[in-house]
Amino acid sequence: MLTDTTSSNDDPRPQGTERYAPVAKSPVCPEPQVFAAQFRSSPRGARQARHCAVRRLAEWGHPPACDLSSTVALLVGELAANAVRHGRVPGRDFALRLTLDEPAGLARVEVVDASETPPPRTAGQAPVDDESGRGLVLVDALATRWGSCPREPIGKTVWAELKIN
Repeated sequence: MLTDTTSSNDDPRPQGTERYAPVAKSPVCPEPQVFAAQFRSSPRGARQARHCAVRRLAEWGHPPACDLSSTVALLVGELAANAVRHGRVPGRDFALRLTLDEPAGLARVEVVDASETPPPRTAGQAPVDDESGRGLVLVDALATRWGSCPREPIGKTVWAELKIN
């Protein structure tokens, strides 16, 4: 038979001790927010990657008109366009990974393509009358730091990081 009464004999601890020890509250450190998706290696796929990044940032509390969202949109657009134009391997898609780590004050954009050829180490200047060739100049200007690394078994990851408030 169950009862809702207890006697002093039910609790093996000595009299006067707390039934529950107070727990010290520690600051909660939220996990970084991560979005990852794969896109067709085409100009349309690059546009979709940019739109998805902006939409995900809005879901995370950063509206499309804010500085963070605008900068991430430009970075994703440039890195995705480079993946499509220079890193395209027929039959292979490219991938986007967006990480927002607000406690660390960092946003990271990663674009993975199937080409093993790394981007130039320094962003060069395109001739004034060229219609392309400024993507990495923009990435270099907007990102706190950027780079690339090989990816196993094939391809590479080009990444850019931003400091956020």
